[in-house]
Amino acid sequence: MRWNLGLAYLAALLGCASEGLAADSSVVRDAETGFLFSEFRAAYAIGSSITFRVAVPSPAPANYDLVFQIISPVAVGWTGLAWGASMLNNPLTLGWASGSTPTVSVRRTSVRQQPAPWTGATATLLRTGTKVNGTHWQITAKCSGCSSFTTTGSTVKTLSATGSNRLAFAYSKTKPSSSSSAATISVHDVYSYWDHDFGAAGNIDFDSLVARNS
Repeated sequence: MRWNLGLAYLAALLGCASEGLAADSSVVRDAETGFLFSEFRAAYAIGSSITFRVAVPSPAPANYDLVFQIISPVAVGWTGLAWGASMLNNPLTLGWASGSTPTVSVRRTSVRQQPAPWTGATATLLRTGTKVNGTHWQITAKCSGCSSFTTTGSTVKTLSATGSNRLAFAYSKTKPSSSSSAATISVHDVYSYWDHDFGAAGNIDFDSLVARNS
């Protein structure tokens, strides 16, 4: 099966046109970690969604670190964020649960095939906010290298810490082969885009919150 993008499938699920899937993100203070996040709930099936949250430092330095959170039903095999809103030429942060073990994996690809593990960005799981229970799995991770990255050639894309950025997600119902961050993953079943408001997710105490939750 080719690694192509099944937007038509999601549009059929939601009854939407292929370019009409973006929605505003909302703001939430996570009581467990203390981070102020902006969040988007991405539908992957009728009546089912995955929550993606982003927190950034305020003010944000150049090449700033960010914290992202994924809250997913256990029925989800794997899911992930594309920080450049594309499968190609940007960091992909994938998450899944293998039994009671949450896993995060950073990958990248320049062609439509299974993305390979990538060392150009680093995602570090935070102790608080990372868990699995009977209904959901959740990861909370700090990413270094997700806010600014090379796309093609020498072109650098930097995400605005004070405005909206186009992101994308992918979902597969098939679980990866293991809890290893280099595990083989299946082709995604659904993907879509949205505009995520980073400006609403500024945390003055970002560094201390990362330290407290690590």
